[in-house]
Amino acid sequence: MIMMSEILTTLAIFWLSALIFYILVHRGLWIFSDVARTMGMFMLEKALGPGIDLVEGRSGSAARAWILQSVLWMMVGALFTFEGMWLSHDPTALHSLGAWGYDPTAETLAATGKAVTAFGGISMALIGCGLHILPKLLGTGLASERNGTLVSFLYSGGVFVTLIGSHDPVILGFKVLVIGTGIHILAMTAIVINQLLTVASRTDSIPMPAWLILLGLMAESFNIIAVMSTGGIEDGNGQWLMYRLQGSGFFFLSLSGVVLYASSVGSGNALWSRTLVGATLLGGLFTLNPFGANHGNLVADLFGLDAGELAMSTNDTVIVTFLMALASVPVIAFVANAMLTIRDSSSPGTAGLAEINLGLLAMIPVFIGSLFVQTDAVSGTNAISGLSWTIEEMSRWAVLVPLSLGSVLTLYPSITGRQLASAERARASFWLMGAAVLLGLMLNLTSSAIDMALLDAGVEDPSSLSHELSVAASVIFYFAVVAMILHCLNMVSGLFRGEIVGEDTEVASSIEIETYNLASATSVSRILASGAGMDTIVVPVGESDEKGSATDL
Repeated sequence: MIMMSEILTTLAIFWLSALIFYILVHRGLWIFSDVARTMGMFMLEKALGPGIDLVEGRSGSAARAWILQSVLWMMVGALFTFEGMWLSHDPTALHSLGAWGYDPTAETLAATGKAVTAFGGISMALIGCGLHILPKLLGTGLASERNGTLVSFLYSGGVFVTLIGSHDPVILGFKVLVIGTGIHILAMTAIVINQLLTVASRTDSIPMPAWLILLGLMAESFNIIAVMSTGGIEDGNGQWLMYRLQGSGFFFLSLSGVVLYASSVGSGNALWSRTLVGATLLGGLFTLNPFGANHGNLVADLFGLDAGELAMSTNDTVIVTFLMALASVPVIAFVANAMLTIRDSSSPGTAGLAEINLGLLAMIPVFIGSLFVQTDAVSGTNAISGLSWTIEEMSRWAVLVPLSLGSVLTLYPSITGRQLASAERARASFWLMGAAVLLGLMLNLTSSAIDMALLDAGVEDPSSLSHELSVAASVIFYFAVVAMILHCLNMVSGLFRGEIVGEDTEVASSIEIETYNLASATSVSRILASGAGMDTIVVPVGESDEKGSATDL
């Protein structure tokens, strides 16, 4: 069993790695000298040989490839999740496919939906948006657009291998999920090098949203280093901790940076508060996010290990419970900052803002439910373990998917140079998705609560009401599949039939404003909160009661 000292050691290594990385970048990333940059570019492009010539290197091509593939994987993930929900109350629904050698269980389909949605849909959306946002904020171009585009297909290949491994973990003696993990790490290494070379060639200072994206991208490397160095990955507690660090690091930090930028771009407003961005950054690094599964079985499967039992001591339980409860600070800071930024939007009909609002509204309630489930699991009580699957799906489909998909839709014109094919289709997709993830999963949660109550009461006969609610939840969640199909068609069609975005109408970031009109007395903190920086020009605007007149041109 992993001891408390090992848990604290793992956390200390993770935090120390993040601090060292921050210092290196803040001091100019001296490790990327001219020689290192040349070698890095050689590895990203020329070392790949003729393969690099298969893709284009135009500006934005890498981000475009990533976001288009992300919505495809979200569609596949929604389909597998729906099938898993349906087979949970009708195990023989796909029995006819057994003649073709395909006879999955509800657990297999649900696990496949989780993996495909998380690694294929959400992760690719965050990485793709990051490839667009980071160069924009740093005043430079992506180091290698061609490598970024090519790696997107490698990453998708890894997701496909993971999909196969979720159905059949061992093929011809090889652990399929381990192969998928290897491809994932290789692709992420290329993305990290690409983004670090981009940071090394920056012309502007690094704003806070860029730090969120950068540290979120590096958090996966810090996580692997920390857990591997302590040997905790072989233990159930260590596997659970690695799962938590991945959620707090890559998913939460990257998601926060992308959503805050997209909120500013979509609304046309500067970020409401930089202080809250800092609270989100520090809180995401130094707390444990409770979203997701209440065990580390996925980590064990991805690395080809036996899943360990989650059995923490009292001191360990106090430590991790405190860190999970403390995660409420960055979550509330992030939600408040994004919602207040969107509040006074000059273009409320912008595609994607509705999805972002949906995710923000659901985030705090789902966080509270996830905190209860995680605390119940680490304490060994397991009194509400029957609700864990539904709450985990809520964290994925009511929070992560709407926020990441909404950011993709908001930034779509900037990335592709075209508008979506149909604004009406985007609105219809939002309402379908909202009904599926809120009403459908709430009905499923109610069904699970009824089953859990009957089990605790010792009632062996199944409840007809629980069965009916489960069926209704599955039917309603099918709307999410339809919504993702419509979103996918809308984005792909937009590449060919969408209205071209001209340079004069292209969406620009409002993360930091260039000028601030001062019409009356105000405080410095209010000026800074509006998005002004050290280089922002304050322009006094005089007020007069005199009647206006025509202006000579």
